[in-house]
Amino acid sequence: MTDPVAGRRGGNRCVVLHPDVRAGGSERFRSAEARLAEAVGLAQAIALDVVHREVVPLAAPRPATLFGTGAVERLRAVIETLAAESCPSGVASGPGISVVIVDFPLTPVQQRNLERAWSAKVIDRTGLILEIFGDRARTAEGELQVELAALSYQRSRLVRSWTHLERQRGGFGFFGGPGETQLEADRRLITDRIARLKRELEQVRRTRGLHRRARARVPHPVIALVGYTNAGKSTLFNRLTHADVLVRDQLFATLDPTMRGLDLPSGQRAILSDTVGFISDLPHELVEAFQATLEEVIEADIILHVRDSSHPDGDAQKEDVERVLQGLQAGPDAGQPLIEVLNKADLLDADTRTTLANRLSRGDPPGMLVSAQTGDGCQALLDLLDACLGRARVTVEVSLPHAEGANVAWLYEHGEVVARADGAEMVVLRVRLSPLARARLDERLQGRRAAVSVAVGADSD
Repeated sequence: MTDPVAGRRGGNRCVVLHPDVRAGGSERFRSAEARLAEAVGLAQAIALDVVHREVVPLAAPRPATLFGTGAVERLRAVIETLAAESCPSGVASGPGISVVIVDFPLTPVQQRNLERAWSAKVIDRTGLILEIFGDRARTAEGELQVELAALSYQRSRLVRSWTHLERQRGGFGFFGGPGETQLEADRRLITDRIARLKRELEQVRRTRGLHRRARARVPHPVIALVGYTNAGKSTLFNRLTHADVLVRDQLFATLDPTMRGLDLPSGQRAILSDTVGFISDLPHELVEAFQATLEEVIEADIILHVRDSSHPDGDAQKEDVERVLQGLQAGPDAGQPLIEVLNKADLLDADTRTTLANRLSRGDPPGMLVSAQTGDGCQALLDLLDACLGRARVTVEVSLPHAEGANVAWLYEHGEVVARADGAEMVVLRVRLSPLARARLDERLQGRRAAVSVAVGADSD
């Protein structure tokens, strides 16, 4: 089966530029070369042929063109030369340069002026990420979220294409299409469409809320995987749950969230959630549009921060993920336990693995060094999850009449019965329960002839 993305863009030649502006943001945490490499990876994720890549030093952004006059002229010559090289001798026109990607947020004025100066389509980092998300979305919810983000982005600039409303799937027309010559911006249509999408996504939020309440009635703890894109979250998800979520060595291979049951060593059942990967300077339009999906992270009992231990910019990627979590009011600052999981240990030498494992073991909670590809460390990770969830559980003593057999069975199913005493009229159980199960137990026993007392405030084993 052919890939519709590759079929539409295969062979399209592009230029990737990273403006090296040392003025705050994630630029402080990583090298310009690493940022350029990431931008090239984003372009290649949608089958663009990168024929030229360059870091462009920039003392300060210019309001009209971002780059200085000299840089704009020099880059125009580079683009013209590359376009000429792609045209066979004697042929007036050839594939040329399909798009110039500027790895920086461009204003509408800067984008228009650069397109005029270079006689080529120009998109910025936000537009590129939105295009990737448009290709990756497969569920109805994902398509709604990405379209909302794309329209919010387009509303603030010259709208040149409505091709995303004409196609059945994939992309938002930033790279061309039947509506490319349409220059007038119909803001009323965009506003109406955004309002309709927000209503539909509000229904998605309500549905997710119902699902969470249903899970609370059968209280399995939720463990959310978060991390930088391409850190190996989906591979780890498949390894732990024996699922078959799409795994590719490319940025944003996973867009639509997936949840599966996870059996822990103690016999406790949990729910593992695989979420969209984060990235530096994640467009705020996407964070807002994906709020319904990211609520799964906010509501999780434990967050697993999956990192690529072999990546040279791993520490900078960690900073980026932590900033997104803080923006969502999730993670340790919000009282959620977070376990750091350094993945791809199979790509490290023995000394590095030993050093990292020792450092992670001193954390609270301790982190884990794993290889989702080979399975090394995954059983220890499950043991750690079991222990962390166990520490969150409380031990209660429940006295029930013998006629309450259904509630006795419920306690065996949803908790760990550590002691039982059968009296003449009552059965007394000592049970370890998660906070969710404890709350549900109180609901079940409300108004009944039963007694519940906390035997031990929180488990220590």
